[in-house]
This record gives sequence, structure tokens and C-alpha cells, in this order.
Amino acid sequence: MARRQHDIVIPDLSGRRAVVTGASDGIGLGIAARLAGAGAEVVMPVRNLRKGETAVAKIRAKHSGARLLLAELDLSSLASVAALGEKLIAGGEPIHFLINNAGLMTPPSRQTTADGFEVQLGTNHLGHFALTGRLLPLLKAGRARVTSQTSIAARTGKINWDDLNEEQSYDAMRAYRQSKLAVGLFGLELSRRSRAEGWGVTSNISHPGVAPTSLLAARPELGRAKDTTGVRVIRWLSARGILVGTVETAQLPALLAATSPQAEDGGFYGPQGPGNAGGPPGEQKPWAPLRDVATASRLWTASEELTGVTFG
Repeated sequence: MARRQHDIVIPDLSGRRAVVTGASDGIGLGIAARLAGAGAEVVMPVRNLRKGETAVAKIRAKHSGARLLLAELDLSSLASVAALGEKLIAGGEPIHFLINNAGLMTPPSRQTTADGFEVQLGTNHLGHFALTGRLLPLLKAGRARVTSQTSIAARTGKINWDDLNEEQSYDAMRAYRQSKLAVGLFGLELSRRSRAEGWGVTSNISHPGVAPTSLLAARPELGRAKDTTGVRVIRWLSARGILVGTVETAQLPALLAATSPQAEDGGFYGPQGPGNAGGPPGEQKPWAPLRDVATASRLWTASEELTGVTFG
């Protein structure tokens, strides 16, 4: 079955600087390439520099004049987050776009970050929370738009206040849902706090729907020796244009949220097909767990305490 590919128009981004986490492969690599192709200077903070160099070469093969800056970042280490923040602050260049895209999904057994957090919560949410806070002076200077990438899994997620780090019992998907709900709650709370405090930063959230990315693929470092059944099914459906998206279409909601002049501060963007699994990107109503303002505020306070990073 032939797939109809969707796309969006990205405005000229010459003279703008973007930071994209997770830009060494998958959705993040595609986002970085599109931003660079539109003229932005793209900072690519990556955990594996060799993999990052390969990603830079791929982007330059498409866009020979791409302005790219490779930097080292391990979101599972608050010391690494602080080091990148110090490096970029010292450079003094305003940031106009921050796309909190990197993430990991469902390690079979419980793992922890360098700081002792359950690895999905620590990487997907707390690492990005700390990074955004560290970069806030540059985000203010650029009157930036921050786009944080949540997941369709957040639709049924909840914050487990009694066992935030899954220490009492570990369920991989439950922990993933919590971490991606946290990302979404943070992105929307950042919008509210920026308006209240006059930071001049806009913030919205996006999700890629369902696509055959590397999230569910074999990841030996996470204890997953082979591809999951889920990713094999998703690849089969994607190749036939059934229900789900592709890696290319999965990039579009975040790109729309980050770059469109019509994208709303505090908005939520995702695929518009059945179940929001695939289809063209557009704005959608936040799922019920994302609309819980009290939980978002409580999570913000907890995240400041856990990371030692405060905003303002």
C-alpha cells in the first residue's frame, strides 16, 4: 500500500540558534536536519560523540552549509547537564529554540541514573528539567520557544507519588508512562510560569504518535538484546501505511510546535489520524492527565528539589 507522506513548511530560521537533544538518531536527527536546512545553527548535545559525528555527517550530506555544533551531554547525569549548561552560558549565544526530544523506553529491569533516579524518570524528565533550568538565561535572551516531546503513553500515565522512583516494585511501561507524563506536565507548567514571571519564553508540547523509531529496538546497554515484538509490529504497519506513522512523519509535530508562527504557547501538537497514532500534524486537546495543574505544580517543586536546579 502506498503511503501518503505529510509535511509542513518551516520558515526561514537564519540567524537563530536551536538546541535539540537526542539528535544523533531517529526523530531527533530528523528534527536537527530540518532546522539546519532552514538556516538555523543547531547545537546537538549527544551522549555518544562518535554517533554524533556520524549524525553531523548525514546532515551535511543533505545540507552542505549546515551550521552544527556537537556537544557532549548525558541526560542521566546532572553533572553532565550542568557542564553543558556552563559551556553554553559561557559562550553567551542566545537560544531561540530548545527541543527536549531525547528519551529512552522500557528497560526490562530497573536501572538508575548516576544520581540514583529510576532511569526513565531521571533521563526523560529530570534531565530535561535541569537542562532547561540551566539554559534559562540564554532562553530568556532569545525569547525562546521550548518544545518538550511527550508520548502517546502519557495518555494513561500518572505520577506515583508513593514510589516515584519505582523502588518498591518496578514495571517498565508504568515507569515510562510516568516519565513522559512528567515531560508533558513540565512543558505546560513552564508556559504558565513564564507568563506569570515575565521570562519571555514560550513553551508547548508535542508527541510523535506511533512510529518505528529506535525506542523499542534492541538496546544492549538497557538490557534489551533484541527488538521487541512491539517494534516489529509497528515496522510492519508503518511499511504498509496502516494506522501508524513513519520516522519522517513522527518528526513533524515537534517541528510544527517549535517553528510555526501559529503554534500556541501552552499548546499540544501531535498526529491527527485515528487514535493520534499517525497522520498529519496538528494541535489537539491535552489528554486529561496533562490538564492536572495541581499535579504539574507539585511535580515542578519536586523536580527542583531532586535536581537542585531552580528557575528564575
